[in-house]
Amino acid sequence: MGSYNYYRMFGCFNRKFKISETEPPPDVMSAFHKYAGGGTHMTPDQFARFLVEYQGEEGCTLADAERLMHIVIQRRHHLTKYTRRGLDLEDFFYFLFQDDLNGPIKTQVHHDMTAPLQHYFIYTGHNSYLTGNQLSSDCSEIPIIKALERGVRGIELDLWPNSAKDNVHVLHGRTLTTPVPLIKCLKSIREHAFVKSPYPVIITLEDHLTPDLQAKVAEMVIQIFGEMLYYPESGCLEEFPSPEALKHRIILSTKPPKEYLEIKNQKEGTSSPAEKDSSEDDFFMKDTLEGDPKYDSDPDDEDGDIQNQKSSQLAAPEYKRLIAIHAGKAKQGLRHALVTGLDKVKRLSLTEQDLERAASLYGTDVVRFTQKNILRVFPKGTRVTSSNFYPLVGWTHGAQMLAFNMQGYGKSLWLMHGLFRSNGGCGYVKKPDFLMKRGPRNELFDPKVKLPVKKTLKVSVYLGDGWRLDFSHTHFDSYSPPDFYTKVQMVGVPADEAKKKTRIIEDDWGPIWDEDFTFPLTVPELALLRIEIREHDMSEKDDFGGQTCLPVSELRPGIRAVPIYDKKGEKLRSVRLLMRFQFI
Repeated sequence: MGSYNYYRMFGCFNRKFKISETEPPPDVMSAFHKYAGGGTHMTPDQFARFLVEYQGEEGCTLADAERLMHIVIQRRHHLTKYTRRGLDLEDFFYFLFQDDLNGPIKTQVHHDMTAPLQHYFIYTGHNSYLTGNQLSSDCSEIPIIKALERGVRGIELDLWPNSAKDNVHVLHGRTLTTPVPLIKCLKSIREHAFVKSPYPVIITLEDHLTPDLQAKVAEMVIQIFGEMLYYPESGCLEEFPSPEALKHRIILSTKPPKEYLEIKNQKEGTSSPAEKDSSEDDFFMKDTLEGDPKYDSDPDDEDGDIQNQKSSQLAAPEYKRLIAIHAGKAKQGLRHALVTGLDKVKRLSLTEQDLERAASLYGTDVVRFTQKNILRVFPKGTRVTSSNFYPLVGWTHGAQMLAFNMQGYGKSLWLMHGLFRSNGGCGYVKKPDFLMKRGPRNELFDPKVKLPVKKTLKVSVYLGDGWRLDFSHTHFDSYSPPDFYTKVQMVGVPADEAKKKTRIIEDDWGPIWDEDFTFPLTVPELALLRIEIREHDMSEKDDFGGQTCLPVSELRPGIRAVPIYDKKGEKLRSVRLLMRFQFI
């Protein structure tokens, strides 16, 4: 007797649908019979050969194969000791469909981590303390903790005086967001910074403080982080250190405060640091002025030129000393800074519109700039719902820190999750060499130039399973089992982008598609494979059935179990796809 789902129709009669067990697709049976030599069981030697030849597991040993076989036997047959002759077809299929044993990408850190910081894409958050929208949500340390536990390495804090002007709060300035004390955020960073990754956490500060509060921040930072805090003895970096050299270190990055060394010359008065920082909050207010040349520069680092406020205070020297990565300034405009560079290695910040404009008008200059400096890009101010921008423009031009709203769930954030599944999820992804070096004819990389196809990825979508375990039987449809289909999208340089989808499988919790798609790739190093399962609905918008995004450069060839995630990027407990990846 099989299992059935019953659906109540119009409140008066039941429809019965049989739940069929998931069976191995033809390619799995073919691989088993080939490597089992036509027998009913696959020996450790045969299984090891399958892993090396079919799955591309270079360096896999007989001991590795035996260890995997032992895990499979133990899980399926509850045997504590490996006593069977080998894996039968059902054991073999079980192994292939376990994402913890046979996942689609590498799970260890394997990139060279000894290059300077600007050689890496860095997993970066925007307004990391916000729990929701940019206008009225609460500020809290909880989103910071969640981000760090996901592997985010760039945390942004906006620093403002409290109402009594005697302490420091974190909040989104000039909005209705409720503040959180800075000390609570810093302690949370200390406790959770290296839970997911040992590589450095960069705290970008938006500083709206007076010098006495800057001194208070310096004292707080030293007390909380102690030897975890990295800062150069010379006061300014000549070259960025590497992630490897900065393991388990915390780094501060902001614009150094002005030091008014000749107070007697301040006859016209000078603004305080809080007044002189024309930061993201000002861009939040000025977003309608997009395209105005006077805003075509670094928002962190504009002077503001407010000359009507007097101050005779010296900036806190200890605070300045702790800033390891200085936020630079495009004194003569963005184009000039991109072409000539800055006097020392620094960080520039741009709005997403500034990046798009620069990429369109002088994209190779952006690439050149990011070979020595760090470029940070943040969302435009009109994204009040905490949505995010399309990240590929930044990545294909070498921008290291694309600051994303980690609570802004959607396709853009899924792409961010996808890229940073690379390199063991450590939060640092080594940029391809062509973004860091000139080509054979001394040319800089230009993503708009169509290059020859370097490799072609063949993707086989065999089947999916697990929805009936993670969702109620009426979640997708009140009257019948779901009608699933899978969308397969390639994202990367413009020449590589493509969209495909499978046919719809009706009334089946375990759909079998068994379809192949090919994607010719000119720049596979920057390509991402986005997968989304939808449930077809005749009368309404198709329902969401899960998604994932995989970096093509990290794909393991062969038949793989692909874990599926919900809209927030949380892994679904049981849902996965069986797929095959081949580079042909």
